[in-house]
Amino acid sequence: MYFLWDFTFFLALIIPGFFCFMGLSLLWRRGKLPPGPTPLPLLGNILQLSGGDMVTSLVKMREKYGDVFTVYLGPRPVVVVCGYNAVKEIYIDRADDFIARGDISTFNTTYHNYGIAFTTDVDRWRELRRFSLSTLRDFGLGKKSLEDCIVEECHCLVTELKKSKGSFVHPQQCFNKVAGNVIFSIMFGHRHDYDDFELLDVLSTISETFHIISSGWGQMFEMFPTIMQFIPGKHQKILSNMQKLLSYVKKRIEKNKETLDPNYPGDYVDAFLNKMEKEKNNPKTEFNFENLVSSTLQIFFAGVETTGSTMTYALLILIKFPDVLGKVCEEIDRIIGRDRSPKMQDRNRMPFTDAVIHEMQRFIDLIPMGVARKTIRDVAFRGYSLPKNINIYPMLTTVLNDPACFLYPNEFNPKNFLDEKGNFKKNDGFMPLAAGKRNCMGESLARMEIFLLVVTILQNFVLKPELPREDLDLSPDVSGLGNLPRQYKIAFIPR
Repeated sequence: MYFLWDFTFFLALIIPGFFCFMGLSLLWRRGKLPPGPTPLPLLGNILQLSGGDMVTSLVKMREKYGDVFTVYLGPRPVVVVCGYNAVKEIYIDRADDFIARGDISTFNTTYHNYGIAFTTDVDRWRELRRFSLSTLRDFGLGKKSLEDCIVEECHCLVTELKKSKGSFVHPQQCFNKVAGNVIFSIMFGHRHDYDDFELLDVLSTISETFHIISSGWGQMFEMFPTIMQFIPGKHQKILSNMQKLLSYVKKRIEKNKETLDPNYPGDYVDAFLNKMEKEKNNPKTEFNFENLVSSTLQIFFAGVETTGSTMTYALLILIKFPDVLGKVCEEIDRIIGRDRSPKMQDRNRMPFTDAVIHEMQRFIDLIPMGVARKTIRDVAFRGYSLPKNINIYPMLTTVLNDPACFLYPNEFNPKNFLDEKGNFKKNDGFMPLAAGKRNCMGESLARMEIFLLVVTILQNFVLKPELPREDLDLSPDVSGLGNLPRQYKIAFIPR
């Protein structure tokens, strides 16, 4: 990507020389941190990281510097942690030392440290997470009622896909509609028709935003957020889109206020509004309008993008491997048939399908760098001294591809989750959305949606790719915060 090199040259022009005191400061801090490539003052390791694929660059650095090393995103040091054992220390074994959220400039610019997902305030996170988990369970998370909601949404999708009459369509929007309606029902107490303009606009805005964040533009913004806010480019769309989404959430909250019955809250927003009223005289409460807006957007943004991108990638994998697809379809026909809807309890009797879905999530590697963490105190870690508030990148991609955990780490192979007898086999290295105390709250929802969607689609349709299978490219279109699939078209032929 030439723009990255152009931007590097531009920075070199506007920064006359390099500030010596910055260089001395970097060297002093590096004396306490793990080794890594030598940074340029102020520019950090831009020469090693530019090119639009930060993930590949970091994985290659591991070969030279080991499982723990330091890189500089501009002037900001980040400790990169690789491999199952080291990442497990961050997430589980020593979770309390690394529990704070790290700096994510593309989101921090919008959320300003509010909300459940991206706040660096640990006390705020604990309070909001405790409330959110309890409230989401009240409105169906992990319960049969939510499963029924997803099954019904799957039926709506089947009806929608049959309207395409076998023509080639982009599948991402289809799956985003399902995920969007499920999470909107929990958060706002309603669903949209699939042709509703407001639904389509919100979903396309979420997808576009996450794509740019994960691209070279988003990676450059992460390195130089202060400067990039004033430079034209695609990254500016991140900022405008996030403001658009915040406006949508605020509008939905106002609608909820008009219909709120304090005795019968109907959704997450209602429950939060009730909590705000109860704590309105507490000056230190975390239940305020800013946290309501930010938490709501963070939850439904993640809820849509996680399932939508995973399902889009999953179908691409299935049509790339017709033998695997055929075995899954055979198991579906044998265990469920075509006359009833799938249920989550079916999964225990479908070891091959279960293994394939796990393997797809592993292979997709949706969040390859994890989501940044931060130390809450000075920490001794693997022979190094990490200062308080240092950013940590737990590289999930190196866990999901760790040969110590998976027999076939570099290929798509369901045997990674099957034993010798063909039974499903759990794997500790399977952590596609992190693990431990600060893992994704909606992971169980995503697993439920993916299983029910995959089975429902294959029950009802034969998948026909627009391109020959040998021309289907499984490499990501962009690889940064997210690994996102290339666009493709597929026809859904009724069985």
